[in-house]
Amino acid sequence: MLSPKLLTLVLVVRPGRVLLGMKKRGFGEGKWNGFGGKVQPGETIEDAARRELQEESGLTVDDLKKVGNITFEFVGETQLLDVHVFRADDYHGEPTESEEMRPQWFESDKIPFSEMWADDIMWFPLLLQNKKFVGHFKFQGHDVILSHTLEEVEEL
Repeated sequence: MLSPKLLTLVLVVRPGRVLLGMKKRGFGEGKWNGFGGKVQPGETIEDAARRELQEESGLTVDDLKKVGNITFEFVGETQLLDVHVFRADDYHGEPTESEEMRPQWFESDKIPFSEMWADDIMWFPLLLQNKKFVGHFKFQGHDVILSHTLEEVEEL
């Protein structure tokens, strides 16, 4: 039985572009990703998403829209990553490099999927269209998807 690990992921989206961060250390190092991380004890999922966005990019947000819930299983690992995906269409501050992430804006048609997690290319279009989704991805290592499910949903 896999034990769940609660995580957040925030994508900041502006018309025609999206803010990603180059992960500089730790899990996912060397990949472009959204901003997020572990939910701490006593913290709500949304509070964790806001905290991680601020710590990793320097940005704060008034409104977060929950758009997805994806679970990730890695062969040989004992934890199931339960990732709650949020979209922010507005923000305060300027994207600022942190010890963990180097933020950069990308045009929506130039997202660097070849330098991201292999699943991102599958669900990013739903996020960019403001659609809600749920999914499960089973990985061998960090680059090979063995199996997956992904579906658009009305509510999360």
